Amino acid sequence: MHKETELKLRASRETLAALREHPLLKKRNKSGWQTRELLNQYFDTPERELSAARVALRLRRDGDVIIQTLKCRGQSVAGLSERNEHEWQLEKAKLDLKKLDASCWPEQLAELDKKTIKPLFTTDFTREFAEISWGRGKAKVVIEAALDQGFVIAGKRKEEICELELELREGAPEALLELAAELAATLALMPCDISKAERGYRLLEPESYELGLPSAELDAEMAVDDAFTALAWQLLGSSQRLAEQYRHTGHWRLLQDWVHCLAELRALVGSLGQAAPRPTTRALRSSLDALLEDWRPLVQAGNDDEDVRRAAPEQFAEELEDPRWGQFSLETSRWLLARAWTVERKGRGDRQGNAQLANWLQHLVGEEARALKLQERYVQQPEDLGEQLPRIETLQTWLHHARHVLDVPQLDRLYGELNKLQQLAEQPLTEDQEQSQALKDARIEQARAIEQNRAWKHLLKSPSTR
Repeated sequence: MHKETELKLRASRETLAALREHPLLKKRNKSGWQTRELLNQYFDTPERELSAARVALRLRRDGDVIIQTLKCRGQSVAGLSERNEHEWQLEKAKLDLKKLDASCWPEQLAELDKKTIKPLFTTDFTREFAEISWGRGKAKVVIEAALDQGFVIAGKRKEEICELELELREGAPEALLELAAELAATLALMPCDISKAERGYRLLEPESYELGLPSAELDAEMAVDDAFTALAWQLLGSSQRLAEQYRHTGHWRLLQDWVHCLAELRALVGSLGQAAPRPTTRALRSSLDALLEDWRPLVQAGNDDEDVRRAAPEQFAEELEDPRWGQFSLETSRWLLARAWTVERKGRGDRQGNAQLANWLQHLVGEEARALKLQERYVQQPEDLGEQLPRIETLQTWLHHARHVLDVPQLDRLYGELNKLQQLAEQPLTEDQEQSQALKDARIEQARAIEQNRAWKHLLKSPSTR
């Protein structure tokens, strides 16, 4: 058994051609490009029990060599994946069930009748590969770069394979992201943790692709730095999976959720105060602002305009053909992996970053609630409520993901009421005086409802951290 650490990047055929001649890969290419044909058959039970257990079982023909591979549950975040992998060379192209014994077979599948395992789909592709090696400080890095082109075929359905796969052979995982980020500076490379096997299952059952990642496990006593890291990884990974599925299906809700993920990540990054000094977050905030500036107005327009919704998939395809999305995804992954916001902060920032989440969060939402000044200003001037959307998003993002760590009455109800206020704040006032007055009245009524909420009153009394 060995652990496979790899990064998958979706690309176009033109981008793969450019990668073959990329100066950075040419300089570090120690083997030259080699080519082989890989013919793969994937297996599962009729009830897809292996897939449910996050297990992939395949036979691969590589020239005259036949390899049986079992990949077991691992972790995959923002395109960078680690999985335990078992391989056996076979004499003939027939699954050897005897190899799948207790030494490698997942415990949750112990009662499975292996005789029910049957072929499901194929992933046949041409792989051009090379050994990429260089010195990183005092350490050596060796990465296999593979340019894969072919098709996933499930019955009468098929999907093109066109991707760069970087597999770590020696060195630190950070090196994968560094190399990918350098390549993505000028080429459209989309980090994407959908495996070839997942694509096959998606062809068989379009809804089988899981959009959401497991919720970040937050508790009251964990450090703020750890909570932020967990939430940011989850949001980044989810945004990538949503981008992949929207590219594939064009379903409008996926684009809405993609923008929402980016907005939540922006709210988190802007909420850390001295725990994340502004110079350390400037590049990330700028990238997020640029994406949201382009896509949030489009989504808001599309909510009421079918023509906008119909045109959006083509516009999104153009986004993915530009290096911007890949650059953002990879640089954010590097930033999170290095915890770059902690590097240059001072003593008070360290104290805030290491503070217990529940204490820090209650202070934060209390400060944001007081700064919102619903009663003092926006009951009187509801037409200006839109200017408070960033503050409302900060409150909602933290309450969405972490309100369970706070011992505050009626917090779930407050979260729901703030959602209503946010929706009203996002609606623009129109030239129709009757409609505008109705919207302003609704904002006033909702602001008053929040002011009467027990959780809101409790939070307004929270001590300040500043």
